[in-house]
Amino acid sequence: MARMPFFSVSIGKEEFQWQGVDLPKFIALLTFGFILWRFPTPSGLETNAWHLFIIFICTIIAIMTKPLPIGGVSLCVITLCAITKTLSVEKTLSSFSSHIVWLVFVAFLIARGFIKTGLGTRIAYLFMARTGKTTLGLSYGMIATELLLAPLIPSNTARGGGIIFPLINSLNNEYKSFSDSDESRHKLGAYLIQLLYHANTISSCMFLTAMAANPLIVSFAKDLGIEISWGSWALAACVPGLISLAILPPLMMILLPPTIRKTPHASDLAREKLKEMGALSFNEIVMMFTFGLLLSLWILNSQIGIHPTVAALTGLAVLLFSGVLTWEDVLNEKNGWNTFLWLSVLLMLSEQLNEQGVIQWFSLNITTFAQGLNWVTTLAIVGSLYYLSHYFFASMTAHVSSMFGPFLLVALAAGSPPLPTIMLLAAFSSLSGGLTHYGTGTAPIFYGAGYVTTVEWWRNGFIISVINICIWCVIGFAWWKAIGLW
Repeated sequence: MARMPFFSVSIGKEEFQWQGVDLPKFIALLTFGFILWRFPTPSGLETNAWHLFIIFICTIIAIMTKPLPIGGVSLCVITLCAITKTLSVEKTLSSFSSHIVWLVFVAFLIARGFIKTGLGTRIAYLFMARTGKTTLGLSYGMIATELLLAPLIPSNTARGGGIIFPLINSLNNEYKSFSDSDESRHKLGAYLIQLLYHANTISSCMFLTAMAANPLIVSFAKDLGIEISWGSWALAACVPGLISLAILPPLMMILLPPTIRKTPHASDLAREKLKEMGALSFNEIVMMFTFGLLLSLWILNSQIGIHPTVAALTGLAVLLFSGVLTWEDVLNEKNGWNTFLWLSVLLMLSEQLNEQGVIQWFSLNITTFAQGLNWVTTLAIVGSLYYLSHYFFASMTAHVSSMFGPFLLVALAAGSPPLPTIMLLAAFSSLSGGLTHYGTGTAPIFYGAGYVTTVEWWRNGFIISVINICIWCVIGFAWWKAIGLW
């Protein structure tokens, strides 16, 4: 979305429009940072460590208030760290070689292959053709599509907005369910919009590569000496995640019931679309092969010794070698390059805060919060506050980068088991996006269609959130106990 000009003035015959930084926000942030910079260094920290902590706090505020897009903020942070000599140039640029950053970037390119070849759309229509005779069956078919695409499309916005949402529009048009009246929107549209939005948030927490901020969580865990692989994440999330997805269609039938319960035309529509698409193209066949190869390598990485990032690069090489993707596609992947930049910077800050002792200092000081409380009570408080705090965020990334680390440290200080606690807060990072109509990049796309009112969205989001919290706290912890995570 283009930035609105902050101000415009006439210079001669031309009108000059300021398109740069949002000046009021920038001045307020600069003033805040300068005041903190003048504070004496707290006991237990080196001066450079304290300055780095200030830069981190200002970065998080900038991500939330957006005086510049997140990529612009990231470049300014790199410059600030180096020009103030808080970090050396080598350390400032260190995370651009991170395997986590490269894994996410390559996953964006593979997602581009799914969309470019039409394989993602074909998969969705195949599920619709087989399950679309009833509204409930259609629901599970669409959820299965979301779940199948989640491991290889790290942007929940790309999955939801680029593949699922156009299919919903096709179905709504087929059944004459429009947003212009209550009677029309309740035929099918409101139900599908709300259902598949929540399916999008649930699938985002089930795989390491299903949401852009998930690798940041892995980085936080690594700073604590805990390694989380792609396979271990998927194993931990599969049972509570599948249960959350399984109960979603009947639950939504109660919360936002559609008046159309039989959808035989959905199967017909899907078959017509598949007929129009014709036989599998060469590019789709290559994409299917790459999809299977990547899943196999990621699942079996501990047995065969191939690093997940190397597996992703292998898949990308296959797509480039075969011509499914061109170098122009790589250069034009704006979302991928944008994520590569900001994720590298956030990882760098996280690693350097840990290396310079800020995380340990913060942990020692924050333990006072948990004194006198057992870990179950503390985790319940921390988890609830972390989940509900997403009411103040319009981005999963901003939520994770600003609040995941501190809340995790509070829970661990009370004796909460590390790996289950990380997985619980990781799940909450995505699930909490369902609370509001602005909670993720996908939300404005779905909400903007006009099928679900604000009151309905917030009410349903809260109810579904309570149920998801119960599933992940009760069934999740039982499953994690069964597989030996604690």
